[in-house]
Amino acid sequence: MSGTQAAEPADRQQIHEVVLRYCRGIDRLDLDLVRSAYHPDGVDHHTGFDGPIDEFLAWVEPLLRRLAGTMHIVGNHLVELHGDRAVAETYGTAVHWGEPADDPSLNFTSGFRYVDLMTRRAGRWAIAERWAVREWTRSEAGRWMRREAPGPTGSRDRRDPLYALLTRLSSGAG
Repeated sequence: MSGTQAAEPADRQQIHEVVLRYCRGIDRLDLDLVRSAYHPDGVDHHTGFDGPIDEFLAWVEPLLRRLAGTMHIVGNHLVELHGDRAVAETYGTAVHWGEPADDPSLNFTSGFRYVDLMTRRAGRWAIAERWAVREWTRSEAGRWMRREAPGPTGSRDRRDPLYALLTRLSSGAG
């Protein structure tokens, strides 16, 4: 196996983690994490937006803050490597919810594909250009139910159980 072939699984894994980091950042409202998925000059083409990453973040933040939450679930993920460039296609479903529960602009599910031009610069894979292709949207207005019992609750800030655990582990605590 040549050195290039040996590196391919690691490159594919790093590219997949870029996509997952983006989704975590959007769902946890961690815009620094979203930004880290892109190169500084990255470009995003979304429904309702087309432009550079910093402008995308300024555009998407107020939209996300109107929602009580989002959950991006990724499925099929195919990477075609071309040296230090790659095309990654990721299928997924994004669920959005907010109050009032009967507002379809706040309560919907969409099927999407991320079509990404990824590039490796200084050993780091990131999005150079993304097309967030919306394949379908379904209204969830009036369909949400209240939590049936007490239990762990997600938070779109550093109080989320994920960040609490990461902080605990990075501090050396068990």
